[in-house]
Amino acid sequence: MKIVIDARFTRTDHHDGISRYGASLIAAASKIADVSMLISDIRQLALLPDVPYTLINSPLSPAELFVARRINPLGADVVVCPMQTMGTLGRKYGLVLTLHDLIYYEHPAPPGFLPAPVRLLWRLYHKAYWPQRLLLNRADVVATISRTTEALMAKYRLTRRPVRIISNAPQPAQEPRSPEAGAKPCLVYMGSFMPYKNVETMVAGMAGLPGFTLHLLSRITPQRRAELEKLVPPGANVEFHNGVTDEEYARFLETATALVSLSRAEGYGLPLVEAMALGTPVIASDIPIFREVGGDAASYVDPASPQQFADAVKELDDRERWEDISRRSVARAREFSWEESARQLVDVAHDIVAQRRGKMTQRRGKLTQRRSKL
Repeated sequence: MKIVIDARFTRTDHHDGISRYGASLIAAASKIADVSMLISDIRQLALLPDVPYTLINSPLSPAELFVARRINPLGADVVVCPMQTMGTLGRKYGLVLTLHDLIYYEHPAPPGFLPAPVRLLWRLYHKAYWPQRLLLNRADVVATISRTTEALMAKYRLTRRPVRIISNAPQPAQEPRSPEAGAKPCLVYMGSFMPYKNVETMVAGMAGLPGFTLHLLSRITPQRRAELEKLVPPGANVEFHNGVTDEEYARFLETATALVSLSRAEGYGLPLVEAMALGTPVIASDIPIFREVGGDAASYVDPASPQQFADAVKELDDRERWEDISRRSVARAREFSWEESARQLVDVAHDIVAQRRGKMTQRRGKLTQRRSKL
């Protein structure tokens, strides 16, 4: 069975959530299946595993409508796209499309890196559910990364196709920190600065945390940074790093008191499980997806309450409590792995192949019956 995974959403300079999801899934799946990938820019290879690839059009190009013409000759049994927008006209292969979350129906502001025409279409697209249904119903199977999103898809009846989980996971080969080593009085945030991420609440909460430093690690535009800097309480310590390497990120997590995320909506919350894998406690907003990911290892707070956030940090001053949560965090993170995600993907691919073969056999049987009647 030949599986082709669409890696055209990979960034060229640094990973975002979708980019890392796709690259990690390719790396893990290629160890247990015949996997190749699609790219649209040679520079993407720097962030992708060493597997066979085919260079085709950008997924944002008008040529995407006819992308199946480029993919059909590859002889794929199943194509897996980490998004839901892949063109399907004339496809001859099984197809898995992925919906990560429904965030943008409630928070419709599009990512800033998208071209202006695409941002306009983005807003229009998220004003109703029927465009999403049209996209998803073109697949053989729709994948998602969490039970929370799966439940929302059912609630809004987004697809008639089977929905399967191909979950997210932390990066492999990470050794957890020693709980006995303790932590520095610093807090780490990794994520975008879009409004629904609710960075404002954690910045406001720093007023009650003298001696702690909040490290905002992600890249940020000058305009957004200026907006947040105005909100930093007098005397509070908030540092903007405007992007860090994976190695720097790991070093921050290995010494921090906690990773914090007070987002009002998420599709998964990968930074939570990345932190827990290293034994770093997590303070997160009390929303369903974070409960699903963090289980009983994370501390949950009202995302509208700077005081609850500050109180949760102060509770970690108790050394025994911090060490206990650190150990429970590692145990929780071990429940997620890319090896398991790869097995989930391969199982889905086998089911699609079996289903398509069954349908083909039925068609041939019906055709034979018609001919015998003639």
